[in-house]
Amino acid sequence: MAKGKEIITRSNRSEYERETAKGAKGMVVSAHPVATDIGNQILKEGGNAIDAAVAVQFALNLGEPMMTGIGGSGFFMVHHSESNTTKIYDGHSKAPKKAHPEMFLDDKGEVIPFKKRSTHATAVGVPGILAAMDAALQEHGTKELSDLIQPSIEAAENGIHVNFMLDWALKEFEYRLNDQARELFLPKGKALAEGDTYFKEHLVKTYRILQREGIKAFYEGEIAEAIVSTLKENGGFMELSDLKDYRPMIDEPVWCEYRGYKVASSNMPSAGGTTVLQILKLLEGFDLSKYDAKSWEKYYLFVEAMRIAFSDKVAFSGDPEFNHIPVEGLLNEDYLRERRKFINFEGKNAAIDFGNPWAYENGEEISVVSQPFEPERERSETTHFTVMDRWGNIVACTSTVEHPFGSGIMVKDYGFMLNNELTDFDPVPGGLNEPRAGKRPVSCKSPTIVFKDGKPVLTLGSPGGPTIVGSVFQTLVNVLDFKMDLKEAIEEPRIFNSTGPLIGWEAHVDEMAKGKLEQLGYEFSKDPYPIGNVQAIAIDPESGEMYGAADSSREGKAAGIDE
Repeated sequence: MAKGKEIITRSNRSEYERETAKGAKGMVVSAHPVATDIGNQILKEGGNAIDAAVAVQFALNLGEPMMTGIGGSGFFMVHHSESNTTKIYDGHSKAPKKAHPEMFLDDKGEVIPFKKRSTHATAVGVPGILAAMDAALQEHGTKELSDLIQPSIEAAENGIHVNFMLDWALKEFEYRLNDQARELFLPKGKALAEGDTYFKEHLVKTYRILQREGIKAFYEGEIAEAIVSTLKENGGFMELSDLKDYRPMIDEPVWCEYRGYKVASSNMPSAGGTTVLQILKLLEGFDLSKYDAKSWEKYYLFVEAMRIAFSDKVAFSGDPEFNHIPVEGLLNEDYLRERRKFINFEGKNAAIDFGNPWAYENGEEISVVSQPFEPERERSETTHFTVMDRWGNIVACTSTVEHPFGSGIMVKDYGFMLNNELTDFDPVPGGLNEPRAGKRPVSCKSPTIVFKDGKPVLTLGSPGGPTIVGSVFQTLVNVLDFKMDLKEAIEEPRIFNSTGPLIGWEAHVDEMAKGKLEQLGYEFSKDPYPIGNVQAIAIDPESGEMYGAADSSREGKAAGIDE
C-alpha cells in the first residue's frame, strides 16, 4: 500500500490530534481534512447537519475522487431531531432502461471477467447521490445549494494535495482509467504522487453549472448530455431519459434491539444494514462479557456469525421494488435461534449455508442461483462521513463510485468519474439480484445510528464493499459490549470473512487467537490489510457533548464546535 501505510496500524501509534475531537455545538468527521473543514465551516456559519453534509460530499469529490463523487451513489441517512424521525434518502444507482438479466454474460453464456465488465460503459448506473442530497436539502436544509458548493470550488481553485491514499489508488488501479482521467491523474504519462498538487478545472466548471442551475442540470441539462455522450462513445446504453426519470427513494431504516439499544441502519437494496443487524442478533445469544476483546473465542464468534449472515445476504438480498425481500424473516428471533446452532466452538462449521427465512414470514420463495466467487469484486471502495449539529440533527452518509475510480470513465470536459455500480448485480441471472431496467443493485452500505431511551448515542459507518459490514458491527460490539472508548473501538484490529475461503485480518490481530483459529480449520489471507475506514460520533445522552473519531487507515479528520 502507500508509503507508511503498513506501519499506520490500529495499535502501534498514538492518537493524532486530527483524528479525534470534542464539541458541544457540532461535529464533522470524514476521511479527508478538506471535507471535514468545509463541513465545519458550514456549521460555524449557522448551517445545520444536512447543509454541512451536502457540502462535505461535494468536497470529497476533490480529495477522494477514487472513492466517491457526483457520478456515484449514496445512502444519505438523516435523523431529524425536531420531528424525531430517521429516514434514508436513497440515492442508489439505478439500471438504465436497456439493462437486462444477461448483460454480464458473453456470447457463449459465460460470465464476463470482472475487470472487463466493471470498466465498460455498460457497468455505469444512473448516479443518484446528488438527487438524494437535494431531496434532503429541500426537506430539512437551511442554506442554498450554491453556498454549499462554493467552498469546494475555492478549494479546487487553490489546488488539491495528493495524499497517501490517492497515491496508492493511482498505483494500484491505473488500469481502470480512461483517457480523460489519465490527462488529470497521469499528466505527461506519470501518475500524481503524494505531495503533488493538482487542479480540477473541469470539475469546477461542473460545480458552477450546478450552482447556477441546480441539481436539475445534472439530470436534464448539459451535464446529462455530457454523461450520455461519454458513455455512448465508450459503448454504453444510457439515454437522457434514464437520467431525467431518476427519482431518489425515501426509505425507512431497518431496526433491531441489541442489549438495550435500538439500532437503525440502511434498508434494502443495501443489504449491509440487515446483515449488520443479523450479526448483532446472532451475537446477542452469547455472553460476550465472558471473553477478552483479543480472545480466540471472540474472533471465532465474529467469523462464524459473518459466515452465517453473508450466506443469507448473498441468497436473499435484492431491490424491494422488484421482489419481496425476507428482511422480517432474516431478523426473526426463531430463525436466528436456528441459525445460531451452527456456532459450536469446535471448529469451522462446513455445514454453514443460506437458511430459509421465508418460513418465518409470508412471502413467495424464489430460487437461489449460485454465483461465482470473484475476489476482485470485494475490492470495492467507498467513503463514509457523519455530521451532527447543535440542534441534534444527524447525517450519516456512505457514498461511492463503487470500485476505485468507479468504471474508470471520466465525463469528457466535466471532470468527474462515473460509477461501476451495475456490477453489484449478480452476473448469473435468475436470482433476486439479477439486472433489470430501473432496478437498484444490492449494496453493503451501512450508515448506522444507535439510540438509547429514545436519544441518539452513536452514529457510524465505513467504506469497503462487503467489509463494511465487518467494520460496522465490530466497532459497535467494541463500544456496546467491550465498553471501549470510541477511538479505541475503531482502532481495535478487525477481521473479515464472508462466503469466501479466506479470513481477512488487520495487523496486530492477536497472534495466539489467530493461531487457535488456524488450528480450528480456518485459513487466513497471506498478509494483513486495512479493513474499512470507520468515521463515528458518540453523544453523551446527558450533556449532549459529542466526541468524534476518524479511522487512522486514511487521512481522516474530526472537527468539533463549542460555540
